[in-house]
Amino acid sequence: MRIGAFELEEPLPELRAPHAFAVLRPWIDVGAVGSSALNTLEKQFGAQPLGSLTRPGSFFDFTRYRPTLQFVEGVRTLTLPNTVINCARRPEGHDLVFFHLLEPHTLGEVYVDSVLQVLKRLGVKRYCLVGGMYDSVPHTKPLIVSGFAYGMAEDELGRAGVQPSDYEGPATIITQIGQEAPSYGMEAMVLVAHLPQYTELDEDYAGRLRLLEVLCSMYQFPIDLAELKQKAEEQYAELSLAVEADPQMKKLVDQLEAHYEARGGKADDEAPGLSPEIQTFLHDIDKRFGRN
Repeated sequence: MRIGAFELEEPLPELRAPHAFAVLRPWIDVGAVGSSALNTLEKQFGAQPLGSLTRPGSFFDFTRYRPTLQFVEGVRTLTLPNTVINCARRPEGHDLVFFHLLEPHTLGEVYVDSVLQVLKRLGVKRYCLVGGMYDSVPHTKPLIVSGFAYGMAEDELGRAGVQPSDYEGPATIITQIGQEAPSYGMEAMVLVAHLPQYTELDEDYAGRLRLLEVLCSMYQFPIDLAELKQKAEEQYAELSLAVEADPQMKKLVDQLEAHYEARGGKADDEAPGLSPEIQTFLHDIDKRFGRN
């Protein structure tokens, strides 16, 4: 079935007041915290493929998102980067839809409109974008999750430990999905884990854990997080050892801890700023990791 730029499996599943969760790569997915959190939910609830873009090259530059070549049952196969949609039914509560979005390089408005058409056709009641970003926070303190909502009470986020976000600056066209969702009869929210700016982990277990803790609090998902919590503690313990061995990094983390405490562990930044020396050091880290 063709809906916008997507081709969905037929017949469409009969979903019960579904809620949709989305991750956006490469934006807003540092440490793969958003994509790994969605993967956890999909595995937990046995998600099945639902659809994908019919012509991903209409939206993506394949010199920036590279196709991959691999052997599948002895046959050389080329796989194109794509936006895929999966869904899962649950014994009770809202059914779930999962969007693995890629940042479009062209025709962004068409891309957004196509996602909204799919959400509407599936009868989605709430859309939630999850992910991670780097911030001036230490790995030694509880990770902050910030967010905001469209068409729903933000106190629901507050009860789950989500800090209100007052971010202003460069954004993604995907933000338009959440902004327009209420006009389609949907609630929408964004949840972002704040990760230490001085790390560059392929998969940040602590970030994934915090996102899942928030989602489990909001939805009462029956997910055992004990193993993930142990991995997160071990990963950051190794990071602590590396910091202790580097005087400059130790000084950085000490000041970030003081900054974190001064702002009360909140996502806003009203506390006294970091020293120029530390700001320069963080800027150099961003340049080293190619974030600027």
